[in-house]
Amino acid sequence: MASPRPALTTPVLLLMALATGLCVGANYVNQPLLDTIATALGTSHSAAAFTVTVAQVSYALGLLFLVPLGDMLDKRRLAVGLMILAAAGQVASGFAPNIGVLTAGIAVTGLFSVAAQVLVPFAATLAEPERSGRAIGTVMSGLLLGILSARSVAGLLAELGGWTTVYRAGAVALIVVAVALWRKLPSSRPTASTGYAATLRSLGTLARTHRRLRTRALLGAVSFGSLAALFSTMTFLLAGEPYGFGDAQIGLVGLAGAAGALAASFVGRAADRGYARLTTGISVVLLVASWAALVAGGHSLAWFLIGFVAVDLAVQGVHITNQNVVFALEPAARARMNSVYMVAYFVGGASGSALGTVAWTTAGWSGACIAGVALAVAAVGVWALDLRAERLAVTTPPKTVTAGRR
Repeated sequence: MASPRPALTTPVLLLMALATGLCVGANYVNQPLLDTIATALGTSHSAAAFTVTVAQVSYALGLLFLVPLGDMLDKRRLAVGLMILAAAGQVASGFAPNIGVLTAGIAVTGLFSVAAQVLVPFAATLAEPERSGRAIGTVMSGLLLGILSARSVAGLLAELGGWTTVYRAGAVALIVVAVALWRKLPSSRPTASTGYAATLRSLGTLARTHRRLRTRALLGAVSFGSLAALFSTMTFLLAGEPYGFGDAQIGLVGLAGAAGALAASFVGRAADRGYARLTTGISVVLLVASWAALVAGGHSLAWFLIGFVAVDLAVQGVHITNQNVVFALEPAARARMNSVYMVAYFVGGASGSALGTVAWTTAGWSGACIAGVALAVAAVGVWALDLRAERLAVTTPPKTVTAGRR
C-alpha cells in the first residue's frame, strides 16, 4: 500500500526553490567571468567561451540520462546526491590550475545540476493535488531567479575575492542546502519497477502514448525558442547604437526578467484553479504582442523594457502551465515526463538562440524580431493543436505506460 502523501510546508517548498536556483544558476556564473578567466589561466577567449557550451551540453545530457532516475530511485537520495556531485564539480573549478581542469569541473557541475529537474516534479508529488500548480510555480520561481541572479552575483563575488571565489562559494552553498534538504525532505518510493535501460526506452513510449505530452513539449520548445532569440541578440542591440551600454548596464536590464520569475507562483495557482487553458492562451497572445514592443525597443529603452518583461512573463506562463499539464498526464512517471518535456524545451531554446544569431547577422535587430515573432506565432499554432489534443483525450484517454519488469 502506498504511503500517504506528506504535507509540503511552505519552508520546505522555499528550500526546494532555493536548491533549484543554486543548481541551475551554477551553469551561468562563468558567463560574466570569461575575460577574467582567460587572463588568469593564460588561455584564449575562445577556450574560455567554450566552457559555456560545455555547461549547456552537460546539462542536456543530464536531462536525458539522469532525470528519468527520479522514477526509479528515492527522489530525496537522488536530488541530494546529484547536488553533492555538482558541488564537487564546483570545487574542481574553484581550484583549477588550468583551463582543462576548469572545463572538466564545469562539465561535472552541468551534468549533475539537473538535480533541479528532479526537485520540480518531486514538489508536485509532495503537494496536495489541488496545490500542485502552486508548488511547481514556487520551485520554478527559485530556478528562474537563480538563472537571472547568477551573473550579477558572480560579478560581485569576483570583484570581492577573485573568480575562483565564485565557484568555491557556490560549492559551499550547494552542500549546505543539500544537507538541509536531506533533513527536511521525506523519502519517496520509486514508481518504476524496471531497469535503467527499460526506463530510458520508456521515454519514447511516453512521448508516443501521450499526445498532449508531444503538443505541450512542442509548445514549450517554440515559446522558449522565441525568448532565446531575444537573449542571444539583446546584448548586441544594447551595446551598440543608440544605447552604448556597458556590461554592468546590460546585466541590470536583464534583471528586469525577475518579473517573470516572481509571477510563476501566480501562474501555478491559476492552473490549480482550472485555468490552465486560459492562462496558456493569454500567455501565447502576450508572447506575440510583446514583440511589437521589442520592435519599437530598437530605438526606445522604455519600449524595450516593456517588451522584455512581457516576453519573459509570457514564456514563464506557458512553461508553468505546460509542466502542470504534463505532470498530471501520468503521475507515476513524472520524472520521465519531465525529462521528455525539458529535453524538447532545451532543444527549442538552443534552436531559437541559433536562429536569432543568424537573423541578427543577416538583418540586425529587425531580423532578430522577425525570428522571434515567427516562433511566437508558431506557439499560437501549437496551442491550437494542444486544444484539439485535449478534446481527443477526453473521448479516448491514453493508456498508462509502464517500462516492464526487470
